[in-house]
Amino acid sequence: MEDNHDLKKMEIEQDSLRDLDTTRKWTMFLAILGFIGLGVMLIIGLFAGVFLSVFRTSNIPLGFPEWLVFIIVLILAAVYFFPVLFLFRFSKHVSGAVKSLDKQEMQKALRNLRSYFMYSGILVILVLTVYLIAFIAAGASISFLKDMGG
Repeated sequence: MEDNHDLKKMEIEQDSLRDLDTTRKWTMFLAILGFIGLGVMLIIGLFAGVFLSVFRTSNIPLGFPEWLVFIIVLILAAVYFFPVLFLFRFSKHVSGAVKSLDKQEMQKALRNLRSYFMYSGILVILVLTVYLIAFIAAGASISFLKDMGG
């Protein structure tokens, strides 16, 4: 008995291919802007780290090492790199799929689009969790300070 999953096929109409090509152009634009933003972020982080350590006017410590600024920016850039890369790959593979009607290229494109949204979704969940913890900690701190004052 044949598996029904193997029998299911989908054809993409010309209008849908045109829509995918338009989407590809926008995702390529956003990916290029993302790569430029990453470069600017790294340059600013490097300059900030160097500026804080070289041009310090007093001997009073800042409360954190100056090189830590660059490390934080580097970590943020690494986190931001992957969604930009997934968008770029999606755009590149859709371009090949639309031009040559290649099924494997379309599968690679959709896999990168899925990875982009999975990564973005996980990142949003992590950020919301951090916000929730921060609000709980702030609320606990305020209630603790309120009890001490009165």
